[in-house]
Amino acid sequence: MMTTLMKLFLLFVGSTVLHWAFTAVLGGVGLSLNVMLAFACAVCAHLKPQYGYPTAFVCGLFLDFFGIKLFGLHALTFTLCAIAVYSLEKRLDFDAPVPQMISLWGLGLFAALFDLVLLKVCAGFSAWPGFWPFAAGITLNAVLAPAIFWAVRRVLTRGIKA
Repeated sequence: MMTTLMKLFLLFVGSTVLHWAFTAVLGGVGLSLNVMLAFACAVCAHLKPQYGYPTAFVCGLFLDFFGIKLFGLHALTFTLCAIAVYSLEKRLDFDAPVPQMISLWGLGLFAALFDLVLLKVCAGFSAWPGFWPFAAGITLNAVLAPAIFWAVRRVLTRGIKA
């Protein structure tokens, strides 16, 4: 258990660095890539709910600490996405790249629209980036998903004898 938690912590640090790097590079052109959502979904696809739900919540809460929007918004959204991944677990093969990409595209769409609606309802404003940056960010996130799922699976299964 302790080694799994250490691996999760190292993966979390790596995903935050990757998230910041993509934000710095793509933020200038108006694209937003949610690496933390992809990481949380990958953890949920490969570990039991006792690890996946807290990881998704902490990833969302981490983004909430550095955001200026409604606090707790990402934590709620990521937890709902974790519920979706666990409910799809028996229906989709998360080891194959296509289901990873499709599920992350759908979850990215849900997360973005849910965030927009919740911001409008609770805070009275909306942060719509425009259609093309919105669609491109979700699509790039889905394209990146297989690499993140592969890295998470590789790190979490290393050292485990089947």
